[in-house]
Amino acid sequence: MKLTDVDRRLIALHYVYPVPFNKIAEILQMDPNLQLLYHYRTDDLARLLQIPKAKAVRLNEQLKRHEQTPFPLLYHREKIIPIPITNPAYPKPLKWLIDPPAVLYVKGDLTILDTSLKVAIIGSRKATDYSRKALSYIVPPLVDSGAVIVSGLAKGADTMAHESAIHYGGKTVAVLGHGLFHLYPKENKLLAEQMAEHHLLLTEYPPYMRPAKWTFPMRNRIISGLSESIIITESEEKSGTMSTVDHALEHGKVICAVPGPITSTLSLGPNKLIEQGAKPIWSGFQALENRSFL
Repeated sequence: MKLTDVDRRLIALHYVYPVPFNKIAEILQMDPNLQLLYHYRTDDLARLLQIPKAKAVRLNEQLKRHEQTPFPLLYHREKIIPIPITNPAYPKPLKWLIDPPAVLYVKGDLTILDTSLKVAIIGSRKATDYSRKALSYIVPPLVDSGAVIVSGLAKGADTMAHESAIHYGGKTVAVLGHGLFHLYPKENKLLAEQMAEHHLLLTEYPPYMRPAKWTFPMRNRIISGLSESIIITESEEKSGTMSTVDHALEHGKVICAVPGPITSTLSLGPNKLIEQGAKPIWSGFQALENRSFL
């Protein structure tokens, strides 16, 4: 993937100021090629980014310190590919978000991003064998139709979604809530290594950023933004899964839910979504019938 000068400057800015694109858009409106990036006065930087002057001083110092840092080369050594929003390789659906990532960092098979059909499968970290069995009916038809399975590499349903995609010969994308020098949860180390080799790990955070409580809700909008539709297996009524559903509804995505036994608290989320209009599914063919663009 070829990087332009503006790509390289945006990657440098994002390293020292890792925020969504809407937080830095005014700089690019004023200076589309970021030619002034290393020459801003502190007052101008504070005004353009709408940040306190003290923060602008620190940011200016960091920018000048890294003016000659070859970020693309350093990332290449770690097999990390940065994709700034200014580059043609950036996924178009993410540009439609209110707060699109300024830069994506990926590791693995970049061609997976070009696949037209992506389906998110999400659910509880406490997901039971019921989810795994449900996925044995849902994932094979999706894989046979060329769909890429998107999830968040969390424990439980996310892990099952990635493993099912791999088991049935498909491709899968994990959207992470941290930088690529870290991994959460640790139990998924082998799965993450396999995905970094043959599938795709993706994050909006520079490699050094550690996981935090606020980073995981933020990544949910990317899971939704990348996907044509969202499938929920088991989930509590109030959870991170429902946060992703909220983003999907805002984005006009098709919501599908796996009906669950009324005796399980993990059925409350999907059963309530069905009551509210989500499509109940027990086969991947049903998900394909309800693609948002059909």
